[in-house]
Amino acid sequence: MAGSPVAPGAAVAAPTIGFHCSHEQYAPSTLLRHAKLAAAAGFRAAMCSDHYHPWSERQGHSGYAWGWLGAALEGTDMSFGTVCAPGQRYHPGVVAQASATLAEMYPDRVWLAVGSGEALNESITGDRWLHKAERNSRLEESARVIRDLWAGRTVSLDDRIRIADARVYSLPPRPPLLLAAALTPSTARWAGSWADGLITVAGQRETMEEVVNAFRSGGGEGKPLFLQVALAYAPTRTEAIQAAHDQWRHCVLGSNLLADLTSPAEIDRACRDASPAAVASILRTSTDIREIEQWIHRDLELGFDRIYLHNVARDYQEHFIADCAARLLPAFV
Repeated sequence: MAGSPVAPGAAVAAPTIGFHCSHEQYAPSTLLRHAKLAAAAGFRAAMCSDHYHPWSERQGHSGYAWGWLGAALEGTDMSFGTVCAPGQRYHPGVVAQASATLAEMYPDRVWLAVGSGEALNESITGDRWLHKAERNSRLEESARVIRDLWAGRTVSLDDRIRIADARVYSLPPRPPLLLAAALTPSTARWAGSWADGLITVAGQRETMEEVVNAFRSGGGEGKPLFLQVALAYAPTRTEAIQAAHDQWRHCVLGSNLLADLTSPAEIDRACRDASPAAVASILRTSTDIREIEQWIHRDLELGFDRIYLHNVARDYQEHFIADCAARLLPAFV
């Protein structure tokens, strides 16, 4: 595992530096063009968000991740994954079928992460938005259903998840990795016992370390660790901070509050008083690709195997990809 001690002289696998595709910020056609540019630049891994609504009205997009993933996998040679919340907007039987179809067409290039979700996306069904503990219970049931369907079993259940005599017939040679998405140590510790790996987000180093350690102590020792890194990269620091504030100011909200807000307008109201300086104190902002390289090295010290970079500065995506190709990716070969 990246960042773990190795015997002297042993070969060390290069970490995977991936590219994050944000459906909230771009039209699906533009996002597909970015994915192809990223692949041409040397990225070998990517992931995308799965939203029904954007975080903010200013972002203005929310393409359907599963249809887009088929185009992205066909149009590039990268591996892809996404984070979704089975149980309300998506029935886990449908998630199992969708992910199995992609993995059958593109073996060993697909992974799936599951989380408890946000009301922003999941409450469109009109069903009651559950408390976190209830959502976690539903999530663990969903994960079991998905695994059983991937194994070719016929599944019936009448609990938080209801499913009757379901079977997925088109299966991949090997099932995808089923990761847990966790933002807190308590969720990470709980997920360690049932998930194939962990995906979390970049934040304060102490918090990231607590999340990693909790996952390992909960049963995740030796399992893969993925990190999604939101940052704002632009030609000047002023532009980077402005972009972070415009596109990602919801980062100032705690995860519990953010999970319970039901619309982009609600989120915009909740963080309307956040200053650019407050956002920049939380979100990584930079004009120097070498600084990003240093951040990545520090992240790898915590044991992450894959790091997915998400430049939230919407007007500088191609600039970011080009600079990664020239000066970042060669450092991690």
